[in-house]
Amino acid sequence: MLRRLLILSLTVCSMNSLPANEQSSATDGRRPNIIWLSCEDISPHIGCYGDEDAITPNIDELAKQGVRYSNVYTTAGVCAPCRSAIITGVYQSTLGTHHMRCTAELPDFVKPFSASMREAGYYCTNTSKEDYQFKTPKGAWDESSRKAHWKNRKDDSQPFFAVFNFTGCHESGIANEEKYNDVTKVLTDDQRQDPDKLTLPPYYPDTPIVREDWKRNYELITAMDFWVAERIQDLKDHGVYDNTIIMFWSDHGVGLPRAKRWLYDSGTRIPLVIRIPESLRTSGQGTPATVDDQLISSLDFAPTVLNLASVEPPKYFQGRAFLGPNLTEPRDYVYGARDRMDERYDIIRAVRDKQFRYIRNYEPFKPYYQYMNTPENGATMKELRRVHAEGKLSDAAALFMADSKPAEELYDLDSDPHEINNLAADEAYKAVLERMRDVHLNWVVETRDIGLIPESEIQRREKTTAARYNILLNADPSLIERIRNVANLAIGGTENFPELVSALDDEDSVVRYWAAIGIGNLSSVASSAKPKLITALEDEAPCVRIASARALLKLESPELALPVLKQELVSEHQWGRLRAAIVLGEAGEMARPLIPELKACLKDQPNKYITRVANRNLNVLLGADNVVK
Repeated sequence: MLRRLLILSLTVCSMNSLPANEQSSATDGRRPNIIWLSCEDISPHIGCYGDEDAITPNIDELAKQGVRYSNVYTTAGVCAPCRSAIITGVYQSTLGTHHMRCTAELPDFVKPFSASMREAGYYCTNTSKEDYQFKTPKGAWDESSRKAHWKNRKDDSQPFFAVFNFTGCHESGIANEEKYNDVTKVLTDDQRQDPDKLTLPPYYPDTPIVREDWKRNYELITAMDFWVAERIQDLKDHGVYDNTIIMFWSDHGVGLPRAKRWLYDSGTRIPLVIRIPESLRTSGQGTPATVDDQLISSLDFAPTVLNLASVEPPKYFQGRAFLGPNLTEPRDYVYGARDRMDERYDIIRAVRDKQFRYIRNYEPFKPYYQYMNTPENGATMKELRRVHAEGKLSDAAALFMADSKPAEELYDLDSDPHEINNLAADEAYKAVLERMRDVHLNWVVETRDIGLIPESEIQRREKTTAARYNILLNADPSLIERIRNVANLAIGGTENFPELVSALDDEDSVVRYWAAIGIGNLSSVASSAKPKLITALEDEAPCVRIASARALLKLESPELALPVLKQELVSEHQWGRLRAAIVLGEAGEMARPLIPELKACLKDQPNKYITRVANRNLNVLLGADNVVK
């Protein structure tokens, strides 16, 4: 405690020692400068958020001079999808940037909001991460590079919007010892953490290896806190501190299993601290040392910046401004989406209010921890696998090692902050479940959730729509409802079987796809659908052919399914190839006849993810341990 008080005291002195030439420039009618201090892969493991293990004096001091927001959530648990939403003000699942490591075309009317700032006279810089999953349009930035800086503007009177991103606390800083050592070399001995004194989440095994990862997370955050101080001091040294609004935030939660890539609080709840100089405050906003508990989505960052800069937001924005003049009503809910994470598909949607989180698993037949190359290389993931194999995981940790998931999850965050006790089947919470479910189902339609369309079908349709966003924007309004409805039938019980069989005849291939998926999920009663599934093996859409082959494998008819999957492994549709390889992984021993074809997938593929899944399938079938990138 003494060391932290000393650090905090020194920080306060530093922040209060302003250069003599620094005066507020708001009184001369200039618009405010706005600076984003963004970082990667951290949850609110920060002192001002009540984390007693955290050593973050500079962010804590920023919170004393500004507002700490306690209910802030990102739209995805992974960087690129949520960053595309942040920069455009459009959900990644609407825009078509929802799959991790995809490339989308923006429709003509959508642009990074920084372009609107530039049009209004702002000097806009980004240092330096973009990672938007689309090619950055010309005009988005004055500068976007490692050397980009608001100080580079030619006219010191020009207002600026500047983004700085700290990469040191990315999950690679935990996993890679060389990076960890390099990032944390600024720490003094008394800023190092004792791993044995830290509190682990209940869904991790309590082992020295896991504690080392948890310790590294905290120390990387402390290193980031140094970086925050440097950026703030820069503003002071150049006399613009009192005309600059500072926003500190993270893109998503901590870079460890069951956090990063997931839609629980551990993956989507982020810190947000905003300091507004006194001369720039309106309507009682920005009062120092206050806490604001309104629900905020990272989707709201763009409209908020535009509102603070007196720039009218575009009509297509899906978020709201939470600061500035003329605010709309606060949110009742925030939303999150998970889609393809590298080489694995897992469609999950989430809705959260201030107390409850509802999760909809659209592919509950898949395990929580599907095998993915990147997280599997992490020490904590390896420990989860090892301790689970020994049968020694705690009940909370063992929950997420299950081979399948419930279709719905509901958590009371007030009593269960780690989201362990699923209340979806609890009659006492039936009304809450139904309310949250309805909110989710309405959101799917209102936002035109393109994530329910298989990626191979997105790729086929975008050839005629110019942009993925337009696939559903210009579609028959009833189409998204039909897709949503049958996707939900596909994860239901046997009572849905007749409707699923009927949906195999739908005029739209996405509806037919979900019908085939649902029939495969109900294999115990699906034998009567076999003739229609055989017909669907010749469907025009690769996603339908593959889903029908999967269903036939569930009906133990590999002689019908494997020839189709063999063809899909070499088709022109790269995401069809990936999905075919995934289905073969689900097939277990039935996939053995296609070992030669899987081996052929280890080279000359249109993306590395096909190779990764094929390699994993071969390792399981052959008892091998081959490694691919």
